[in-house]
Amino acid sequence: MAAIKRFDHVGITVEDLDAAIDFFTDLGLEVAGRQFVEGEFLDTVIGIPDSKTEIAMLRAPDGGTAVELSTFVRPDHQPGSPTAMATEVGIRNVAFEVDDLAGVVERLAAQGHPTVGGIGKYEGIWAMAYVRGPSGIIVSLAQRLDT
Repeated sequence: MAAIKRFDHVGITVEDLDAAIDFFTDLGLEVAGRQFVEGEFLDTVIGIPDSKTEIAMLRAPDGGTAVELSTFVRPDHQPGSPTAMATEVGIRNVAFEVDDLAGVVERLAAQGHPTVGGIGKYEGIWAMAYVRGPSGIIVSLAQRLDT
């Protein structure tokens, strides 16, 4: 049974959000939204207490998969490593929507791919977890809750 429903976005943590937005918009992407995120949801998903990030979602003019650019207000950015957390500069996760988040997380954990933090719920709309994949890649899995 395939768990993935669609390819959602690629998340990239950057040091300078404005410069990164400029770079990608110069390539033709459009800013679909920009906001700060903090609190229990973010802390749970990324496994870092008291974190705060500013994110910008960018899409091609015809829609499709998005690029999520983020910069962390707290904690500070970290240098690269195979066990990197979400605050490391560079591509930190690829994200997929799934039907049964808890089941997929359980199956991946049994295969040696644990969650980075836990399963977080966002405003009754999404449940999400980061899973540490091969070579330390963070795979974000999300399930829509309001359907």
